[in-house]
Amino acid sequence: MFDEDGSLDPFLKVLLYAVLVLAAGKMLREWLTGTVINWITVDLWGAVTEHPWWTTLIVLGSLTALLLLARLAGAVLDLLTTRAIAVSVDATPVEPEPTLLTYRIKQLEAMSPTGFEHACAELLARDGFLHARRVGGSGDLGADVIASDPDGLTVVVQCKQLSRSVNSPAMQQFNGTARPEHGADHAVIIGLNGFTQPALDFAARHRLITIGREDLRRWAHGTHLYDIIHALTAP
Repeated sequence: MFDEDGSLDPFLKVLLYAVLVLAAGKMLREWLTGTVINWITVDLWGAVTEHPWWTTLIVLGSLTALLLLARLAGAVLDLLTTRAIAVSVDATPVEPEPTLLTYRIKQLEAMSPTGFEHACAELLARDGFLHARRVGGSGDLGADVIASDPDGLTVVVQCKQLSRSVNSPAMQQFNGTARPEHGADHAVIIGLNGFTQPALDFAARHRLITIGREDLRRWAHGTHLYDIIHALTAP
């Protein structure tokens, strides 16, 4: 019913809306054809024909009351508008709250490999990392994104947007360059579709941080990367 991002399936959403509209339409039709029409044609028309003078007085009184209410509402609206303008002139402008950058897993899956790397760099920048930049490409020596945290620690990220799980040879290659070549304090490898067990075992032995699909979903939805890392490395 719900996908992994927490959204209702689009087909089920349309079907639910259609059922609600049909039910509401059926109830409205029954009410109009039953209660309302009977009241207008029987009760109201009978009272008008039996007491024409009283009906005329009531109608005129109602119209007068509506006119007075409309004038009163206009005066109140003018007063509120005048005060709002005065307040807006004197008030200090308020900057809108920045919107938190998020991605859905479906969006990340649909990106090109380069776009996926850019998205990871943007998420690092969202979390307050400094100089987050994509460096992936020919001759990148295993680093796709590099950034620094406010304490000066270097985060080196390899982004694996594969349709399969990341295997142990890929993990070994990243381990051989993340620290010696790039000076990583935190060597992070992201697997959109997870990791094989041998790859996870190798990562645990060599202090590599693995961000699998579920952890990636949490990060993309707004959780700080360090909160995820601390949860993964906590005893």
